Amino acid sequence: MFGWVLRQVARAGLLKGKTIGIDATTLEANAAMKSIVRRDTDESYPEYLKRLADAAGLETSDEAALRRLDRRRKKKGSNVEWVNPHVPEAQITRMKDGRTALAYKAERAVDMDTGAIVAVTTHGGTVGDTASVGETLPAAGKAVAEQIAEPTMNGKFEVNAKGVEELVADKGYHSGDVLVDLRGLEVRAYIAEPDRGRRKWAGKQEQQAAVYRNRQRIGSNRGKQLLRRRGERVERTFAHAYETGGLRRLHVRGKQNVQKKLLLQTAACNLALLLRKMIGAGTPRALRDLVARLFFLLLRLISASNAISAPPRSSSADISRRIASRSMRSPRNRHSEFNGLDTGC
Repeated sequence: MFGWVLRQVARAGLLKGKTIGIDATTLEANAAMKSIVRRDTDESYPEYLKRLADAAGLETSDEAALRRLDRRRKKKGSNVEWVNPHVPEAQITRMKDGRTALAYKAERAVDMDTGAIVAVTTHGGTVGDTASVGETLPAAGKAVAEQIAEPTMNGKFEVNAKGVEELVADKGYHSGDVLVDLRGLEVRAYIAEPDRGRRKWAGKQEQQAAVYRNRQRIGSNRGKQLLRRRGERVERTFAHAYETGGLRRLHVRGKQNVQKKLLLQTAACNLALLLRKMIGAGTPRALRDLVARLFFLLLRLISASNAISAPPRSSSADISRRIASRSMRSPRNRHSEFNGLDTGC
């Protein structure tokens, strides 16, 4: 389904494929933190706390003491030690609202020229951006390469013949190794650089050259323009799919099922982009507003046509002028109008 919709988007001329923007977000998994168990002993969290309390000589029936014991421990939610047996791919993650929950990471690649989504991948909630981009970028390059030979309705080939040539991303993707890998793939990087202070490049000349080239590119006018456009093209797709689309909380289990759900939601976003070009409305609400505007426009046209076909009416000034001219006529002229009725007396 996703590939078919992307093909229709390419046929409509809405896929360029030269400049790709990549970003990611966390999605809460369909699993509860209360269900996590130890990887080594399969103990539940309350059972593990009771064992720690017995070892410390505390009363296990005192829930307040157990909570105090748990509050003093560090790294108590490590994914190395804990797992949900029902959703083993989900990882304990700090969400955007500050809560700690089992979550996945959804990463997508967006065409910076049109806003079409070319690829989406699923990862564990704690996978770093520098690690996940190594899977998302090749998926985007493959999707774009499959549409290069797809002509548009007028016979032109709008997709870039060289495939993906530029990558735009935020500070989370900035890494010396990532920039070196992108250079090896012949992809120009426009990645925002975080403030790390003065760095030491001993033995890292290749990374130094890649970082300096990226710094020069993001400081140019085109680099600044692409980084500003990233907020419009990439962030807007997240708002449509996960906030408005209600996908911030997943209701399926398993990484494979989550990937299928994301592909369907992404296909819907691309379909909305296609419908917006065809009929001017990409959502049911926009279509409703469009129908309302067309209805009122039709009423205005009907009113205008009726006004043109109707005979012209005399204005109040013409009527007053006509009455005044009649009152100023002489009596002789008034009698001459009724000569046929005059008795001659």
